[in-house]
Amino acid sequence: MGKNEALSDGVVKKIILSYTYVSVWIFLSFTVIVYNKYILDHKLYNWPFPISLTMIHMAFCSSLAFAAVRLFKIVDPVALTRRVYLTSVVPIGALYALSLWLSNSAYIYLSVSFIQMLKALMPVAVYSIGILFKKDAFKSNTMLNMLAISVGVAVAAFGEAKYDSWGVLLQLGAVLFEATRLVMIQILLTSKGINLNPITSLYYVAPSCLAFLSIPWLFVEYPLLLRQKSGFHFDFAIFGTNSLCAFALNLAVFLLVGKTSALTMNVAGVVKDWLLIAFSWSVIKDTVTPLNLFGYGLAFLGVAYYNHSKLQALKAKEAQKKAPPADEEATKLLDEREEDGMGKKGDAQA
Repeated sequence: MGKNEALSDGVVKKIILSYTYVSVWIFLSFTVIVYNKYILDHKLYNWPFPISLTMIHMAFCSSLAFAAVRLFKIVDPVALTRRVYLTSVVPIGALYALSLWLSNSAYIYLSVSFIQMLKALMPVAVYSIGILFKKDAFKSNTMLNMLAISVGVAVAAFGEAKYDSWGVLLQLGAVLFEATRLVMIQILLTSKGINLNPITSLYYVAPSCLAFLSIPWLFVEYPLLLRQKSGFHFDFAIFGTNSLCAFALNLAVFLLVGKTSALTMNVAGVVKDWLLIAFSWSVIKDTVTPLNLFGYGLAFLGVAYYNHSKLQALKAKEAQKKAPPADEEATKLLDEREEDGMGKKGDAQA
């Protein structure tokens, strides 16, 4: 009875912790998205400089990551040679810079709700690029699933009340670069046995991301900022808390995936998207049409089925790994029996 109670307490504690990690991640992800929208939107804070905002995030995250690794030694740095850094980390930093730049730019032109609907295309992009780089095998059933998701997003786009082609192109570009980054992490880092947690990821990737962002910033936003210099005062409270939320989000991702699973994060992401759509409609007063919801509903079902298929494939793979030892043991026992049978037959013949 005591053991059962202890086991029950342990399970309850684990469930509570899992829900806590999920809640923290949803809250921080939700906060960063809404906060970025607030800063960039012309009708709100009206600071439409997405490259500058992203650079502030990267500078802040780089500084905190450097302090965590070098000064306070909270985590140990990963041993990377100059060659590995230049050929593996720097390309990921470039893709990350492009993804963040374009995704933040999209908030100037599109509603929060519609951006979340477009983000449903992420599995389609990851799977397609995975096939292109031979990290995924082409399967007709999976491709039909991807087609269903794409149709759902297309219907949602068709029903968008404030459709903006440039904003859609920016968000699709962000999805493309982010999907490429995720595949490149597998090819350039994971396959080489290089595993980075969020702090070491920021420590290595954020500086290169900041360097790449500075190139378009010099030509695109720096001249505009010079013109507004007399009329704009940097608000440390706004940009400081915004950057702190962005840094905390990276840590929350580590906790969520490390303490639960990537699938839990995907499910939590779906909950977050629906919450953002509801918030965008009720608080920000963005228009959400029935066709929007119908299209996103189709895409949501496609994404849910895709996650379910991945989970089943993962379970089958784990079961397959455990199966061979059992088969080998059975074969060994069979061979021993055959040897015993041959021995007894030989004794009888003698």
